[in-house]
Amino acid sequence: METRIEQDSMGPIEVPKAAWWGAQTERSRQNFKIGGEKMPPELLHALVLVKKMAAIANQRTGKLAAEKALAIQNAADLLLKGEHWNEFPLVVWQTGSGTQSNMNANEVIAHLASQKDLAVHPNDDVNMSQSSNDVFPTALHIAGAVAIEKNLLPAIHEMIGVLEELEEKNKHVIKVGRTHLQDATPVTFGQEISGWRSALEHNENMLINSLAELRQLAIGGTAVGTGLNASKAYEDAFIEAIKEETGIHFISEANKFHALANRDAVVFVSGALKALAANCMKMGNDIRWLASGPRSGLGEITLPANEPGSSIMPGKVNPTQCEALAMVAVQVMGNDTTIGIAASQGNFELNVYLPLIAFDLLQSIRLLTDALHSFSDNCLKGLVVNEERMAELLERSLMLVTALNTHIGYDKGAEIAKKAFNEGSTLKEAALSLGYVSEEEYEAWVRPKKMIGENYDDYL
Repeated sequence: METRIEQDSMGPIEVPKAAWWGAQTERSRQNFKIGGEKMPPELLHALVLVKKMAAIANQRTGKLAAEKALAIQNAADLLLKGEHWNEFPLVVWQTGSGTQSNMNANEVIAHLASQKDLAVHPNDDVNMSQSSNDVFPTALHIAGAVAIEKNLLPAIHEMIGVLEELEEKNKHVIKVGRTHLQDATPVTFGQEISGWRSALEHNENMLINSLAELRQLAIGGTAVGTGLNASKAYEDAFIEAIKEETGIHFISEANKFHALANRDAVVFVSGALKALAANCMKMGNDIRWLASGPRSGLGEITLPANEPGSSIMPGKVNPTQCEALAMVAVQVMGNDTTIGIAASQGNFELNVYLPLIAFDLLQSIRLLTDALHSFSDNCLKGLVVNEERMAELLERSLMLVTALNTHIGYDKGAEIAKKAFNEGSTLKEAALSLGYVSEEEYEAWVRPKKMIGENYDDYL
């Protein structure tokens, strides 16, 4: 491999001749050969965006010459369009402040921006008014906020819409309710679906509320929070520029010491992501229970047959979308634990677990976004209800006896249910045998459609 010599404050170092990165990127590439997890693309995109906004802000405040500012912006735009991403080779497992990835962006942009008659310096020009210590947290917050607002929230909204259609379509279908995995009083399938739908609406609101914290940026704090080598005018210009660029109402964090040292905003967002993961796990498990069978399980619904389910059992179809959603939920919960521990490890003026926090947060957002789209398209939209099976199980349910409580009391109702269970008879047969109700009373009182809520006529 052909190389060239690059120079930094530590001296000369050989860099691949074709590479556009410089000495500090190369040192990190050589010194941190750990794992294969590269910096998330969303984070790199945000880093480049920060460099572009900083150039704009430095020009607007008269600190950076217009020619250099434009060259930096043009170089950043090339990268933001998706070109030259192979110039970002660094792994997550590097310095905890993300300094090498910040310098990677500085060096690549400086290389792209420099021309025959224009030398752009990675530190003096591209990193002007910045430190890795405020750049990386700023990029982390931008990446997270953009990913949630542009990707995850629309995916949640899409799934809510699919569930609303299913809810309306099945509002008349009465079935057995279940608690503790045991038979309970009746519900409509529409009501059951409404619980899934409402859970996602709550998650949507939680994420929206958490964004208020994530939209606060550390930019302007520079090395330790004092803002050395930056200015309030630069900070204000940066915030104005990033809002123009993204359409998201970012603001400057009031206390930069907090902004650099604490990652509580990410912990808060991750908690909302975990809540979403928990509700997705619950919904997915409900659906695969309901679809269990097809002949030896509940069999109340049928899921789309997307792919063969077994390499040995012909004709077997498995609830694979439920399984994928469950695995994503578990990963998100694990990421949340990691983020919480990492956020607790800030020392004095800086948290040095930033690449790890960024990797896990953005992975959680990405996985949930993709999994929700997949589950909506490949499971919910093709879900088929077996109304006959639901009616059969409802008819056999012993918990319909609950309707008799107000007429004959709990104890007599329990006696009826136990007699029916022990003898394998119907509730009606057991009730009439014991003489606690007449046939006319039983037919009038034990009516499933009157057991699904006071406004049952709205459902039927």
